[in-house]
Amino acid sequence: MALYIEAFIRTDLDDLWTRTQEPSQHQRWDLRFTEIDYLPRAEGEPQHFRYATRVLPFLTIAGTGISAGEKERPDGTRTSALRFASPHPLSLLAEGSGYWRYVPDGDGIRFLTGYDYRPRWGAFGTLADRLVLRPLMGWATAWSFDRLRLWLERGITPERALLNWLAEMTVRVLTLTLAPIALLQTSSLSLFGPFAPTMAYLCPLFLTLAICAALLKSPLAGTPAARRCPRTPPVRARAPRVLRTLEELS
Repeated sequence: MALYIEAFIRTDLDDLWTRTQEPSQHQRWDLRFTEIDYLPRAEGEPQHFRYATRVLPFLTIAGTGISAGEKERPDGTRTSALRFASPHPLSLLAEGSGYWRYVPDGDGIRFLTGYDYRPRWGAFGTLADRLVLRPLMGWATAWSFDRLRLWLERGITPERALLNWLAEMTVRVLTLTLAPIALLQTSSLSLFGPFAPTMAYLCPLFLTLAICAALLKSPLAGTPAARRCPRTPPVRARAPRVLRTLEELS
């Protein structure tokens, strides 16, 4: 099943275009890529590019792609399509294609993407893709789109947004791990003196509230969050038209 992610960004279309089409800008906010470089091309030829993703400190998976075309419609929308592939034997993603659409809407832009790919490694790869890679790719794309939104709307750089996310996740993890230890230590209840029995009764309630807050609390305004980006096309009947657009551009 193809992946779909959308973000509404209050910004200028040209600014959004630059942040998404310039490789040096794109690689800063997109969690899926560590490096993106345009390859030399002759005049009139399509644009080829190289991308790389650092999976581990000692393992980088690279691939290549081609911009299948760019098209601006009379209604002001823009579309950019591409095809990509990775020959690396450790890359579960073999080849695929996708598009970006830029749709002016009121005081902002609906920035959306749809893409699909073919996994390698046969039946095992298909299962691993369904259970692990595809959900991870969907989350990473949505999270990256929200990081881009924060950059354009609030001036929070992608690097700062990542630090905000790491700090917030650290607090949530510490809450989940330390709160139960602190609240369930019977020896610590003696600190409350005559109120120790009452605190022993309230501890499970405090523990439940702490866990719920760590798990369910909405991310801070300056922290990227995948949950802010819809992942279902608003009108499914339009999907074939988008696919035809990709075919036209290629």
